[in-house]
Amino acid sequence: MIVNLAETYRDTDIGREAEDLLAPCVQCGQCTFTCPTYRLTGDEWDGPRGRIYLFKQFMEGREPDPNFIPPAYTLAALTEPNIGANLQLHLDRCLTCRSCETSCPKGVRYGRLLDLGRELVEKQVPRPFKDRLARRAVRAVVPHPRRFKALLRIGQRLRPLLPADLQERIPEPRQAGEWPQRGHVRRMLVWQGCVQPAVAPDINAAAARVLDRFGISLIPASDGCCGAMSYHLAAVDEAHALMRRNIDALWPHIESGIEAIVLTASGCGTHFRDYGKLLKDDPQYRDKARRLSELSRDIAEIVAEEWKADPENDLPAPARPLRISFQSSCSLQHGEKLNGVAEGLLKRAGYKLMPVQYPFMCCGAAGTYSILQRKLSVSLREQKMKTLMAGKPMAIATANIGCLAHLAQASTVPVHHWIEFLDERFASAQPRQSGISQARK
Repeated sequence: MIVNLAETYRDTDIGREAEDLLAPCVQCGQCTFTCPTYRLTGDEWDGPRGRIYLFKQFMEGREPDPNFIPPAYTLAALTEPNIGANLQLHLDRCLTCRSCETSCPKGVRYGRLLDLGRELVEKQVPRPFKDRLARRAVRAVVPHPRRFKALLRIGQRLRPLLPADLQERIPEPRQAGEWPQRGHVRRMLVWQGCVQPAVAPDINAAAARVLDRFGISLIPASDGCCGAMSYHLAAVDEAHALMRRNIDALWPHIESGIEAIVLTASGCGTHFRDYGKLLKDDPQYRDKARRLSELSRDIAEIVAEEWKADPENDLPAPARPLRISFQSSCSLQHGEKLNGVAEGLLKRAGYKLMPVQYPFMCCGAAGTYSILQRKLSVSLREQKMKTLMAGKPMAIATANIGCLAHLAQASTVPVHHWIEFLDERFASAQPRQSGISQARK
């Protein structure tokens, strides 16, 4: 794609990056039919190809010309008064699922293009007061674990008194279970995150118990936001500040020789892997950021390596295998590129994975999307739940806290992180009461 940059961006680092990002795109449309929002709305502007075209026009400082617009698009569908407002609208509707990256034959880095577009348009296009207030409120609460937990606990206590639509959004409390106390020579650090400790503290505890069986001590890091939420909301300076704070907090552990930083939320894991790229222009933090990215590992990678393929390590076949539908989080399959790893571990553990159609389709959680784009989010979840429940599973497994909470709101069967199912199977010789066990009853 040839780009004629507007004077504002010509001979600038941002302009050169935009050109590099746009250049590989040939507008072939391979990405269109794997885009959840396009499949939902049928609007080309709500697909990656359309958003890329709008971004190109924005960087050129030009409105789409009816004489030169590609035949796939129609100007009548652009409802906003100018190119900036139209770009902002359709970028807001994007899930950041990156399914398009997986299907793109030219390797277009759509995720980065998306974030750059959001950053630039946020500076130029004023938002309505209601939108600004909603986005500010989300940023004031969600990335701050203590604030989020306090408000969540209040909501959980008042839940019976709230309207049905609000009750649905407030998750039931979950118990963590014991954290292994045995000390091992091998040590790894587990990222806690901002939302997960309050919503599902059982996930990291289960990961600690699983790794304890492999002779690894899992040390909990301090709570905090990885920065992904702020970054995807175009609050780039805020995101960078959170990232630097995290590096400062984790660096003593890195210097002490931990083997890895373990991520049990694939959304955080995707962002951690990008720290080195996102802070490459910061002379004080770029080397540390690169090292942190190198150490970041999804829990699926660790377990797959440690659970050696040896008959002696196999678990006895369960008398009645639990039927599970696995929802592969977008950040797991498109961000971390770990499609099939967790599924393989669950199968080896004796679970029966039910076939799920259109596994590339997003569930609609997508971080703050389920808050700021509620209508689209719920519609996407309805479609996802139909495919997940088609095989009549007894439970649903996933790999990201946002997906877990979003699906649990509408699911008639238990929804858990896949590591909890694995923990349950490893502990089957010494059964303990858990939400997963209840799925069998």
